[in-house]
Amino acid sequence: MKRVIVGLSGGVDSSVAAYVLQQQGYEVIGLFMKNWHDDSVTISDECPWLDDSNDAMLVAEKLGIPFQTVDLSEQYKERIVDYMFKEYENGRTPNPDVLCNREIKFDVFMKIALDLGADYVATGHYCRKGIINEGENETYQLLAGLDGNKDQSYFLCQLSQDQLAKALFPIGELTKPEVRKIATELDLVTADKKDSQGLCFIGKVRLPEFLQQQLKPKEGVIVEVDRAHEMYMASQTEFATKLEELQYLTTKKVYHVSDGKIVGKHQGAHYFTKGQRKGLGVGGTVEPLFVIDTDVNENVIYTGQGHSHPGLFKSALFVTNEEEHWIREDLKLQAGDTLEVMARIRYRQPLQKATLYKIDNGLYVEFEAPQSAITEGQFVAWYHEDDLLGSGVIS
Repeated sequence: MKRVIVGLSGGVDSSVAAYVLQQQGYEVIGLFMKNWHDDSVTISDECPWLDDSNDAMLVAEKLGIPFQTVDLSEQYKERIVDYMFKEYENGRTPNPDVLCNREIKFDVFMKIALDLGADYVATGHYCRKGIINEGENETYQLLAGLDGNKDQSYFLCQLSQDQLAKALFPIGELTKPEVRKIATELDLVTADKKDSQGLCFIGKVRLPEFLQQQLKPKEGVIVEVDRAHEMYMASQTEFATKLEELQYLTTKKVYHVSDGKIVGKHQGAHYFTKGQRKGLGVGGTVEPLFVIDTDVNENVIYTGQGHSHPGLFKSALFVTNEEEHWIREDLKLQAGDTLEVMARIRYRQPLQKATLYKIDNGLYVEFEAPQSAITEGQFVAWYHEDDLLGSGVIS
């Protein structure tokens, strides 16, 4: 009998994942990861990890499976929290959820599980695992979940073949309503629990306050740039080579305070991200203001009116070799190769038609339609049909 350790988070998805594995004849053990100690930054009074670990324990009891808690807060702080601060300081916007899966759930946690004699680790993610050439030189696929509305493959876009080999996603074939129905029928305490929000494992966190613990506030100006600014008017259409065109399309516009008018003040450019409209505190504009760029060195936030402001849009991005990752290593591009794919630059974004262009020092992703708020530090993931082939950090 194969042994599976399920990351029981105290939510409905992982609860039902444990039940499904039981039904499939695995020996199931529930493990709750405690990754956070500091309750001073969570929004609500209740202590989220305590409630969650309690719920996880009740589910394990109900299903009659062994249950344990592991404390990974030290590794979490080192690998996730410190990384987030560093990225924000450098003016990039990290994605803690993607990183948390790569570094914590499918690395630190997986190692603990394997040490406990597990054959597999399972989570309550809405995605599926495929296997090509079963038996000889197996290649694993990370496939989108069947519930198109809840597909979470994007969050796992940084996993490796080794990690997928040991991973199971029991609810990938189910829809969210089906998962809730199973939980209700089993009378699990998590059946009606709301989906968790906010930072992976920390509960609802006030991001500015969370960041302020490390990044000191410093006052700067908010500049509004008019959509009719000449820098948006001039566009080059003739190029000697495709590479030249891609370099042009990914070149970042450089803004100066003189390009617009000062409309307000902020407490630190590193608290803001491209495409953001909340928290600017500037009223009186016809359309809402969106952040079109931040300059952490000069501590200036550049904004534009309306979600169709030209400063928000770009049709290509670049990923460096160090930050390019292939799940399907067998399909990895070599310099000079191109590949037509479907891609997304954030969770829940509908897939977009795009083409990958591989060059010596990295990878260009060019979209058929311009994309809003392509943000440095976030992940782009590319697919062929349901199959997530690879991903990279937007540079």
